[in-house]
Amino acid sequence: MSRAHLLRDRPVARQVLLLQVGSVLLLVVIGILLASYDARKDAHSRAAQRAVDVAETVADSPTVRSALRGGDPTAVLQPWTEEVRRDTATDFVVVMGLDRTRYTHTDPAQIGRKFVGDLGGAPQGHVFTQQYTGTLGPSVRAVVPVKDGGRVVALVSVGIRVSNINRGLRRDVTAIALAGGAVLLVGLSGAWLLGRRLHRVTHGLGERELARMYEYHSAVLHSVREGLLLLDGDGRVQLVNDEARRLLDLPDDVLGTPVEDLGLAPGLVAAARGSTAEADDLYLAGERILVVSSAPARWDGRDVGAVVTLRDHTELRAVTGELEVVRRLTESLRSQNHESANRLHTVVSLIEMGRTGDAVEFATEELQLAQLLTDRVVGAVDDPVVAALLLGKTAEAAERGVELRIEGTLPPHEGIAPRDLVTVLGNLVDNALDALADTPTRRIDVRLSGDATAVRIEVGDSGAGLDDEAAARVLDRGWTTKAAPGAGRGLGLALVAQVARSHGGDVAVGRSTLGGAAFTVTLRPGAVS
Repeated sequence: MSRAHLLRDRPVARQVLLLQVGSVLLLVVIGILLASYDARKDAHSRAAQRAVDVAETVADSPTVRSALRGGDPTAVLQPWTEEVRRDTATDFVVVMGLDRTRYTHTDPAQIGRKFVGDLGGAPQGHVFTQQYTGTLGPSVRAVVPVKDGGRVVALVSVGIRVSNINRGLRRDVTAIALAGGAVLLVGLSGAWLLGRRLHRVTHGLGERELARMYEYHSAVLHSVREGLLLLDGDGRVQLVNDEARRLLDLPDDVLGTPVEDLGLAPGLVAAARGSTAEADDLYLAGERILVVSSAPARWDGRDVGAVVTLRDHTELRAVTGELEVVRRLTESLRSQNHESANRLHTVVSLIEMGRTGDAVEFATEELQLAQLLTDRVVGAVDDPVVAALLLGKTAEAAERGVELRIEGTLPPHEGIAPRDLVTVLGNLVDNALDALADTPTRRIDVRLSGDATAVRIEVGDSGAGLDDEAAARVLDRGWTTKAAPGAGRGLGLALVAQVARSHGGDVAVGRSTLGGAAFTVTLRPGAVS
């Protein structure tokens, strides 16, 4: 395996750490070199300027001009220039004639000899500076003219040895190196801390693994037909795919939004925020019925949020509606078969007892009652499917000791599908039957009415009724009093409300004349939902 291949397999955090360490080292070294070069340049520049300043001061001194007019300039200038040299921390102060003859020097043996080095434009009245190796070694020197009455009469040279300049430079470079070391230490510490955090965030994965995970993650996220919703530990949306946006009608800027603010069913919110896994529960979201599964997400033994998957169940409603009709008819046949078996057993028993007349009278009376109920239901409802449903519910209510009364007439409407009427009547009657489970008086009134523009269905019971809070929320998506939120209940009345909205109608919740709850559903098939 190649070295480059091994490098790519290293964790991203380690690669970033090495890159940062190398970058910090390079920057610090370059910074120290540049700072040292700048310090050296500044040191030589300051030394040259100081030499110029001292030389100009000496050249402008009346003492120098007075001594030059005398017969022995050295006797006056030598002690004086040495005093200036010591006071200004320079290495030599030389006063010379235009012929380069020295009048003063740090080394008295050099007095009277010729000055060594360039003079530049000093004899013509200009200031000249250079670095030159003279009798005292390499030095930075300045040569300036001495003028008397506007005429150049002598020259002054002041110099500072390079060794003395470098001694001060070493102190500056040492300070720069210490500062660079401190910066390097801080930079390496920061790089190490950042590398640790990056290693923890990326879980020690390499760049190819991260790239592969992202590519697969993006491909799966946008290609699966199931909706996917990921929440963090605070219940905020951190990831959502296209199907989940469609199913839940989520906005584009949903990321970071608390799940409670998405307008979802309370049960669905509770399932998403739950600490236990939920599988294949039905919930209503807008006009869609969703099969929802949720599970807590864990990493390294700690909770990091929740994963919610959504499947659209709405497309199956047509099939399930037909199955619901068949189930209702089956229940009707089962109930009627049970009652018929009881009645037939009674007739047979009366015949066996020799009471043939009583048997005929009982059979005739039961037949008349059954026919009367059938005629009343068929007369009230023109659609055979809905009539079968009501007959089945009547038999089911009788089995549970509930009196079910049907009043009024349901006019036929081509704009209302039988399965929608089955959904409304079936769920309202089932809800009323559940409400009478623990009540001594058990009665349900179904009132049917309508005209050419609307159909009205009212179902009232003799139960305990609903308080104001329950009445206000009973039609909410996923709300129920029969189970805890998130148990997959609360769909029946929500489906009734959905059917009403799809037909341009509404659902009114109130109190019935029997003392319990009353639900009035109005369907307007000609209206636009």
